[in-house]
Amino acid sequence: MQVILLERIGRLGQMGDVVTVKDGFARNYLLPHGKALRATEANRARFERERAQLEARDLEFKSEAESVSAKLAGHSFVVIRQAGESGQLYGSVSTRDIASAVSEGGFSIERRQVMLDRPIKALGLHDIRVSLHGEVEPHITINVARSAEEAIRQARGEDVSRAKTEAEEDAEAAKRTAEALFEEGAAPNEGEGEVEAEAASETTEQP
Repeated sequence: MQVILLERIGRLGQMGDVVTVKDGFARNYLLPHGKALRATEANRARFERERAQLEARDLEFKSEAESVSAKLAGHSFVVIRQAGESGQLYGSVSTRDIASAVSEGGFSIERRQVMLDRPIKALGLHDIRVSLHGEVEPHITINVARSAEEAIRQARGEDVSRAKTEAEEDAEAAKRTAEALFEEGAAPNEGEGEVEAEAASETTEQP
């Protein structure tokens, strides 16, 4: 479907551009949200008549977006999820989850404003863009952790998955050391028992 953009939209184009988009994207997002018009002759004429008003409205939206961006940019939001020892999540973190976390943090955004190429499937700090306006896209950090305590450690720069693995390796090393010491300690005792048995036997056999 061909549409006339009423504002700048990401990689699609600038206000006034006529672009071809998928029908579903146009019907479900661009048209109902007032971001585009069907590219008909009537709508082309309408756009030219209303261009000045649309540009003024766009500047207003941009100014509001910049105000929000100044407060939102650089913020970190925690999302708690279960994960395996390697740090892989049992599931994923979607745009809906991120929008919910940001909204709970005091900023009202919609899932469609979260620029996420693919769902997040691992623990860690993830840099995410939020589209407040075609020209205003602040970056935030999504801190995905197994607990609030783990999120704090990650925020300090710790790799919680690596830390857990190293702790397990240390525990296994300590166990192996203890077993080795036990075996070394058992050997002399067994030898002493054999010597004592031999001595007792010799004593018994003497006339």
